[in-house]
Amino acid sequence: MQDTITIRGNLAADPEQRRISTGDIVTSFRVGTTARRRDKATGEWTDDETNWYQVSAFRTLGEHVFASLRKGHPVIVSGRFRLRTWESSAGKGMSADIEADAVGHDLRWGSTVYTRAPRDDAGADQPSGDAWAADGSAGSDWPTALPGAATSIDDQPASASEQQAIHAPV
Repeated sequence: MQDTITIRGNLAADPEQRRISTGDIVTSFRVGTTARRRDKATGEWTDDETNWYQVSAFRTLGEHVFASLRKGHPVIVSGRFRLRTWESSAGKGMSADIEADAVGHDLRWGSTVYTRAPRDDAGADQPSGDAWAADGSAGSDWPTALPGAATSIDDQPASASEQQAIHAPV
C-alpha cells in the first residue's frame, strides 16, 4: 500500500546518486524528523524520538536534489510512502521509504536561490508568453519584482532603509 505523505526534517548525510538498470538516475537520502514539545511542568522544550525516512528521487528531480541539498539542510519532502520489511544476516527490520514527488528547502530556517533548469525540448510545447515568467516576458500588465532588485514592485526606487528591512535576518 502506498499513501501520500509530506514530512519536514533535516538531511542526515549528503545525498547519494546512482544509475539503475533502466538507465534512470536515482538520488537517495535520509531525512530525520523530530517533534519538539514544551513540558508544561518545567517550561523546557524536549525532543521526542526521531523518525527516519529513506527518500528516493528519480530522474530530473533526483538530479536537482543531488545538486541542491547537503547534510543538515532543512527540507520538506512530499511523495508516496511505503513501509518495507527487510531481512538480512544482521536480522529483520522495517524501513519507512518515500518516493519523492517534490523536495525543497524548508524556508522557515533560511533562504535559498531558485535556478530554473533548462528544458531539453527547448520549450516546444510551451505556450508563448509564460504568465509566470519572472522576467516579465509574458507581456503581462502586472508588475514584476525580481529578488535582490533595488526597486519595489511598482518600480519606485526603494530607499536604503527599505532595502535593509527587506533583507534583514529574522
